[in-house]
Amino acid sequence: MFKNQAEGRKNYIGIKMREVRKQRGISQRQVADDLAEMGLIIDKNAVQRMESGQRFITDIELVVISKYLDIPVNELLAFFDKEKK
Repeated sequence: MFKNQAEGRKNYIGIKMREVRKQRGISQRQVADDLAEMGLIIDKNAVQRMESGQRFITDIELVVISKYLDIPVNELLAFFDKEKK
């Protein structure tokens, strides 16, 4: 049976998202503002919850985040594959 949470996390994408954001020196508020300009309306708190794994990330959000970070969707999902091996 599939559990919709892995070790208490609701997503793994947020791990890569946070890593890239920090490498680029972008604040969570800036991410929220930039995503809003792209049509994805989320606030800074939602970004924090995504990165910490406390919030699910929808497929629509995944695509927009991928475009924003200029990272292919499969690279954002790659962390999950590494954890399962």
